Amino acid sequence: MTDRQVAHLQTDARAEILQSIRSCLAESASLNPHESPASSFDVATAPFISDERSLVEVFKQQLESVGGHCAVVGGETELRSALQEILVEIESKGLLIRSLALSDSPLLGAIARELQADGHEVAVTPATSDLFQFNVGITTAQAAIAETGTLVLEQASERNRLISLLPPVHIAIVNAVDVCATLREAISRVRATCETSPAITFITGPSRTADIELTLTIGVHGPKELYVIVHL
Repeated sequence: MTDRQVAHLQTDARAEILQSIRSCLAESASLNPHESPASSFDVATAPFISDERSLVEVFKQQLESVGGHCAVVGGETELRSALQEILVEIESKGLLIRSLALSDSPLLGAIARELQADGHEVAVTPATSDLFQFNVGITTAQAAIAETGTLVLEQASERNRLISLLPPVHIAIVNAVDVCATLREAISRVRATCETSPAITFITGPSRTADIELTLTIGVHGPKELYVIVHL
């Protein structure tokens, strides 16, 4: 093959790639952003949402619109029942729960003991190299954002980052009073209540990855399933 033929092939390949990109951009431009569930929350109305339960309802709606699961419970007894129901649901989907990795949150201390009493193998903040052996990671969240259905995990007050990222299923527990309207409010709250953190993780639904051809894949760089329990 001559140099001219090679150059011609390269030109054709470049033109094909650019045409594919133009087609995808044109298709995206034709979408109406107001029809997307994730755009249903009007940021301008956020300052007027003062009812705590209203924020929780918006958070639940937004989280479920991006593939997450959310249960709202009324207290610690309901919280534990909801957690057990989630574990049963996970196993019903065919994922065998060998053991559970928990963060070092004080709230999870009592839950860990109950899970052990029920026959589960529980490890609190296991070594990073061992986290790949766990199918489920359980943490709390320091805040949540109703606007986007996002969890905010801050590492200075809880060693939760890798436990929330490495196991294929993440279960997060967040207090209803920590559900904020917007990102700005959530950041302000975290800064006011926690020391400067080495890492803050934002989680919006299960892990999503798309390649250059816009093929969406779930769970490549993080959990395939996200369950959130909001306790009032």
